Amino acid sequence: MCPQPHSLFVRVLCLCLAWWMMALPAQAMTTDDALAVVEGGVADRIDALNRLVVDPDERAAALVRALAAREVQVHEGRVFITNVDGVRDAVTGEPAQLPEGAQDVMLNNRMRSALQGALAALDLIGAPAARQREAAATLQRRAFGEPDSDMLPLIERALATDLDDTARASLLMAQAAVLLGSDDEARRLEAAVKLGQARQPVVRPLLLQQIERESSEEVKEALRKSLAALERSLQRNAALAQVFSGVSLGSILLLAALGLAITYGLMGVINMAHGELIMIGAYATWLVQVAFRQWLPDWFDWYLLAAMPVAFMASALVGAAMERSVIRYLYNRPLETLLATWGLSLVLMQGVRSLFGAQNVGVENPVWMSGSVTLLGNLTLPWNRIFIIVFAGMVLLGVALLISRTRLGLFVRGVTQNRPIAACMGVNTARIDTYAFALGSGIAGLAGCALSQIGNVGPDLGQNYIIDSFMVVVLGGVGQIAGTVYAALGLGVLNKFIEGWAGAVLAKIAVLVFIIVFIQKRPQGIFAFKGREA
Repeated sequence: MCPQPHSLFVRVLCLCLAWWMMALPAQAMTTDDALAVVEGGVADRIDALNRLVVDPDERAAALVRALAAREVQVHEGRVFITNVDGVRDAVTGEPAQLPEGAQDVMLNNRMRSALQGALAALDLIGAPAARQREAAATLQRRAFGEPDSDMLPLIERALATDLDDTARASLLMAQAAVLLGSDDEARRLEAAVKLGQARQPVVRPLLLQQIERESSEEVKEALRKSLAALERSLQRNAALAQVFSGVSLGSILLLAALGLAITYGLMGVINMAHGELIMIGAYATWLVQVAFRQWLPDWFDWYLLAAMPVAFMASALVGAAMERSVIRYLYNRPLETLLATWGLSLVLMQGVRSLFGAQNVGVENPVWMSGSVTLLGNLTLPWNRIFIIVFAGMVLLGVALLISRTRLGLFVRGVTQNRPIAACMGVNTARIDTYAFALGSGIAGLAGCALSQIGNVGPDLGQNYIIDSFMVVVLGGVGQIAGTVYAALGLGVLNKFIEGWAGAVLAKIAVLVFIIVFIQKRPQGIFAFKGREA
């Protein structure tokens, strides 16, 4: 049976109408919507803002962004966006003439906070993963700081889209924080259990406040369990953070003391200018940074890789010059060596002041060393500290292989253990002394390169580490590189744990007392030569 002409016409008309309705933008912003966002009470404006952002069109998104940038004015029922592109009507998007008497839209702190959340919600949709994580974190901070039920539609709309896993986890926590104020007991209970999985300190006051005002015993018990789990997590993470800080400090002490373990531990030279060799390495790094910024700006983020060998060579050459000109005449005369190297340290510091000035100079971290990584909720590890730990391990491995597996290392060990026999075997002991001292000085330069990434560089930089370096070498055992490693890491962790409850000054005193008592009981240090080596 053929359809009637009028029936076919109605069907085609309905299909066309449906297609046209689907093609229209969802929730097109009207003049009333725009005015509701820019005029009236703050609560009403925030409600209107959230309604726009739940399902925004292009005009609504443009208005929200312009409002956050303070580029919106209003006059007699019309809203205008004023920016570098000119003046446009906020509702139609058409160019317009800004009338005289148009006024800026007033924003208070509460409205600015709502705009930040609205911008974050807009950025969640279809944005790259990194931007999604940043926007979700913004919504989470706002939910934890000022939980507002008006945020719930924004969060639920974002959760219904395709999101990065980290961004989704942040939004689920934000949703739970908002649902704590729900009238539905089941939803409050679900939120209380969910917040127990959070690992952020900002959740703690939120849980405490809800426990005080919660009427349901079941929900209150869930809140107490979540609070207990959160506190256990925070305590564990605080302990891990102290361990990391201790290992980081230990790696710095290791880098500073490793060169001294060669010049003092293996060669017996009390080098009071070791700190200044560290300082020279730091200044060499700064000079490489300046050179890259001026002549190779496109490669600036890789200046540190070029600075490492430059710092090593600069300190090694200065160390070799010190050994050939002064120290070679003072072997087996510890007091004279101490005084001479102390004088050299003053000369080097004054030389740096004359060349570069007495003020500190700043060394920037490359992009790949900037920022931090967050683990387990609130455990934040700076990338520059992680790099120094890895770098210290690489330097230690290189020194160990050089001393134990190379011809130079064999000669150094032979000369330090029995100089006359080594000379009888044809070893040029004077040259080996210079090489060994230059090696220890070059390692000090690498320490300066690393230290430049965590603080300012100045003429007095080395003075902060010379005493600690000697303590590490003596505690570990003179001539024992393995002992230097254990002593540096042990002192770093011990210092940070004591510093956590006694303060930095008392921690230094406690560590010094510990070293004195330990040396009294075991003068040879942690490791000592055994058998024929003794």
